[in-house]
Amino acid sequence: MQEIPYTVAVRQDTGLYNAKMGIWLFLASEVMLFGGLFSAYVLLRVGAGEHWPLGATYLNVAIGTFNTFVLMSSSITMLMAWASLKMKNFGHFKMYQGITIALALLFLSVKGYEYSMKFKHHHFPSDNTFLAIYFTLTGIHALHIIGGVVVNSYLWGPGSKMWQAEPERFTNRIEVAGLYWHFVDLVWIFLFSVMYLL
Repeated sequence: MQEIPYTVAVRQDTGLYNAKMGIWLFLASEVMLFGGLFSAYVLLRVGAGEHWPLGATYLNVAIGTFNTFVLMSSSITMLMAWASLKMKNFGHFKMYQGITIALALLFLSVKGYEYSMKFKHHHFPSDNTFLAIYFTLTGIHALHIIGGVVVNSYLWGPGSKMWQAEPERFTNRIEVAGLYWHFVDLVWIFLFSVMYLL
């Protein structure tokens, strides 16, 4: 069986190993997705003028702030998980990766609570443009969080067996998962700023 090239060693033409190059290309497509959604939001808001409701009219800024803190903390623990592998400390990796997953699940739980409160107060996407955009943007973001939880959980659980055979390759996988996770966190910071605060 032939080994796949550039899973650990970097390519001469890019200076990156294949997975890192792949994740940067994927994140470029994600920038286009969220860039289009944010652009639509800006155009609709500018077009509405004074009739556009402030985010605080419908959204709980305290809950959004708490969730921002949760997601930013998960970004730190994701970085610590990768750094632990670089220092050859698998036990610390398991701890930090587990905390990252727990924080992501906490974020989703709070977001679910927030959605349920909207529905309880009869605020639905069909009510107005603001709520339609809010549910669309935060819903797509939540799907990205769920995807990240699935990948991180696999790497924390059965996927971590690779550490025994190919520690460098496994460390690279965590780095790639971390790049995705940091991107998702960055998107939330933009979402929180434009939807909740402006």
